[in-house]
Amino acid sequence: MSQSLSDLRPSLSDIEKAAESIATAVLRTPTLPAQILSQIFGAEIFVKYDNMQITNAFKERGALNKLLSLTQEQKDAGVIAMSAGNHAQAVALHATRLGIPSTIVMPEFTPFVKVAATKAYGATVILEGETVAEAGIAAMRMAEESGATFVHPYDDPYVIAGQGTVALEMLADVPNLDCLVVPIGGGGLISGMATAAKAINADIEIIGVETELYPTMYNELNNLELPCGGQSLAEGIAVKKAGRLPALIASDLVSDIILVTEGQIEQAINAYATHLKTMAEGAGAAGLAAVIAKPERFKGKRVGLVLCGGNIDPRLLSSIIVRQLGRKQQIVGLRITIPDRPGILGEISTVIGDLGGNVLEVDHHRTFLNVPVKGASIDITIETRDAEHAREIIRGIEAKGHAVAHLNAPQE
Repeated sequence: MSQSLSDLRPSLSDIEKAAESIATAVLRTPTLPAQILSQIFGAEIFVKYDNMQITNAFKERGALNKLLSLTQEQKDAGVIAMSAGNHAQAVALHATRLGIPSTIVMPEFTPFVKVAATKAYGATVILEGETVAEAGIAAMRMAEESGATFVHPYDDPYVIAGQGTVALEMLADVPNLDCLVVPIGGGGLISGMATAAKAINADIEIIGVETELYPTMYNELNNLELPCGGQSLAEGIAVKKAGRLPALIASDLVSDIILVTEGQIEQAINAYATHLKTMAEGAGAAGLAAVIAKPERFKGKRVGLVLCGGNIDPRLLSSIIVRQLGRKQQIVGLRITIPDRPGILGEISTVIGDLGGNVLEVDHHRTFLNVPVKGASIDITIETRDAEHAREIIRGIEAKGHAVAHLNAPQE
């Protein structure tokens, strides 16, 4: 008689066993108070730094627990996984360490840096399919044909139990948390954490977070069919179909799912970088994005956030930080129409300097048709203290008789 889906649900005991099994190979990461964030949002915020793992993401926990559950015969036959990122590296790292042959199927669009990192951990990488879903179909076909074990990234009781160890550690460090805010992709992390946390403290609230572009579990739990798709900063949780077992567990234990915008994820990544001096990928920052989206929901509470991954392209991080400076009007773009004669640029630069601004970049335009033939347009990027300081500089330039367009003015 086959097991029902409910029979596969891991228990607190399963998660505690997973914690013992992986203890020597997976870092027990700290859960620390985030004082600046607490002051900003009026809540006591604690951050679980699972971006400190060897592969910089929580996925090692579930992957290793699954690998340790295999028989020797299964280990000899090898494992196959599907992933475009963190799960791939987690399986590759620990399979190689345990002497298990591993093959990772990745979508053809996967960035070279992720492919190279997965190969460096000892896996054979096959690029197949345009999407993660297509890569998954290929991986399952290969597993069936070869006799290798397919290591699912989230819809597996051993994987879920491994991810649940995050909550064990958080509640050991901060026992009286009011809620855990957990990013949701396929649901492995939140279902494991919810199982552990609710067994330890029935009153703790489990809140999930998804990007508005991929409201996968939100659809599952609310019987909705909101569209899923698009380019998201949080590609780690950009999943179109939640796992069946995680959805079953979440339906019982998760009290709320908050949908966040791409802008809120961007702000959260920046906040981790500037306030906590740590790197968060989009999915890793989703918990903080939920607090940014609904600060009143968390005011006065003791909130546990899971920084579950830090694998972000440094160029993307740099762009996000600069864009955030623009939002705060600390970097401002101005387009100024001037007569094309000597000394004007020096005059404008003097105004900016006298008012305490700093010129970062200047670009002349003389061929724009909306500029008089004896005139010119210049784009100047300046560094300011804040929005009021930017307005003061604009008024100073206008007082010299020049028309100024504020290129990155805040949208009303």
